[in-house]
Amino acid sequence: MTEQLFRDDAYLRECEATVLDVNDRGGIVLDRTIFYANGGGQPGDTGTLEIEGVGIVPVAATVYGEDRVQIVHVASEGAVLPQPGAAVRCSLDWERRLPHMKMHTCLHLLCTVLQYPVTGGQIGAESSRLDFDIQDAAVADKEQLTEQLNALIAGDHAVTDTWISDEELLANPELVRTMAVKPPMGSGRVRLVEIGGGDIDRQPCGGTHVHSTGKIGSVVVQKIEKKGKMNRRVRIGFAA
Repeated sequence: MTEQLFRDDAYLRECEATVLDVNDRGGIVLDRTIFYANGGGQPGDTGTLEIEGVGIVPVAATVYGEDRVQIVHVASEGAVLPQPGAAVRCSLDWERRLPHMKMHTCLHLLCTVLQYPVTGGQIGAESSRLDFDIQDAAVADKEQLTEQLNALIAGDHAVTDTWISDEELLANPELVRTMAVKPPMGSGRVRLVEIGGGDIDRQPCGGTHVHSTGKIGSVVVQKIEKKGKMNRRVRIGFAA
């Protein structure tokens, strides 16, 4: 399996690794990586791999393998591919990753402001959204939601993580906020992201986050849309 270094330190920008395999579609599998694989609404990372005997290989996308335990680095079209065993220096496109971290953390705050089940979501570098199972009468206006989010951001609350067992998660189903996507289980433990020591938000999440809410910067609720009888989409973006 690929050791997921971003789970322990989302601020790592470079690391050394070894090529384990190159699959039949040209995807490069490493023994360890700082590249986040596409999932949970967060895009996969891009960057470069400096590979012994090959040179610089641009990474156009990062995805999970079919077994969900290997991470596949998708090389740009036409790139020269390495052989297993080659030494690698991974370099992350940090300017692309950091906005995703800020947005992902802010979506956790949106879950705090709107305490309803999440039916879907998507993270972007400039704008992101969450869909909630919620009625019209329960949705505050954009200005009120914007004020509440920015108050939580300004509080500069610590963002940390901890681990619980699969059994503990099953015994506490209220921790799971997403209706369609369930947290990965089967390895024996599940990662929880906590904001403000869990007093503000606490839920299973495999994504990358900033160290504190103050790192997000000011945001604005751009739009609240009706997407079906009970589904409401709330879109946020960074304030100009």
